[in-house]
Amino acid sequence: MAQAMSEFDHRYNMLIERFASEPEPAFETEEEQAFTWGRPKGSPWGCTDDVGRLRLVLMHRPGEEMKVVDDLPYIPELDAFGDPKTGAYWRGDVRPTLEEQQAQHDALVTALRGEGVEVAFMKRAAAGRHKTIYTRDSAIAVGGGMIVTRMGPRIRRGEEAPVTETLAALGAPILRTIHGTGLVEGGSFAWIRPGVAVIGISSRVNEEGARQVEEVLATQGARLIRVQIPGYRLHIDGALVMLDHDVALVNPVILPFVFMQELRRLGVRMIPLNHEDPSWAINCLAVRPGRVLMSDRVGPRTQDALDKAGIGIRLVAYDRVYLGGGGIHCSTCPLVRDPA
Repeated sequence: MAQAMSEFDHRYNMLIERFASEPEPAFETEEEQAFTWGRPKGSPWGCTDDVGRLRLVLMHRPGEEMKVVDDLPYIPELDAFGDPKTGAYWRGDVRPTLEEQQAQHDALVTALRGEGVEVAFMKRAAAGRHKTIYTRDSAIAVGGGMIVTRMGPRIRRGEEAPVTETLAALGAPILRTIHGTGLVEGGSFAWIRPGVAVIGISSRVNEEGARQVEEVLATQGARLIRVQIPGYRLHIDGALVMLDHDVALVNPVILPFVFMQELRRLGVRMIPLNHEDPSWAINCLAVRPGRVLMSDRVGPRTQDALDKAGIGIRLVAYDRVYLGGGGIHCSTCPLVRDPA
């Protein structure tokens, strides 16, 4: 019996050695992405920077879920429509029609396709989740796949399931779902360059959420910089958007001085948004290095500064969607970018 077991163990050991587990190549490599996830060589899932040629983006055309806004009472002291019980709210005293928002969203989709970007749409919106149009917040693209976020306010909780369903249907790897008490929204995450990213800590992103994102990035050898977003401002994309490999559009009134010093140390040229422009005009999107989709409300001084920096601009009317609290950057969740 002992001899028989010994022979079995020997053969088993030989089998394990001959058909050994293979940790290499790593998950994020082109070879593994092509073999396991069906991505073509040179175009793996995810993003390792914010300016490489954008190949695939996730969006949501506003629809039935927006009707919840029509029934919200106006709260004069907040200058907003809202219902604390459901968490639904709409800033300001103007509610654009669904048709107006759809028309501008459709124009943004057309502009993206005109720049050679493939657009994928959410499979559905959770009932009454009228912020679903801002797909940027529900997922973050990193090397080799996506992080599904866990958003802060009650009206956004529930978007996690539809985005997970959509990513799965597309075949995109989900590397992490923010869980426990972690809070993260994608609008407060940005790649500065390959290997270096930043996350804004605010009411929408807490330290536990940042830690979980950092854990994923650390596996890929990337560094995460934390920035404290001042006051009740929500996301870092209201203060920083990368336009080219070493060029960023910034709102220096919001960004901490220490962080701007770090950007300079990294060799990033900062172009300040002109103070005469609406602050939300910074919410733009690079579709390739030095080529940006931007609101048509941005003023000539900012446009001139970008032109002198060699940044090409395609203007898109998006003011009716901005009334809901998010712009072009917020409305687009990159899924695939060419590596820088």
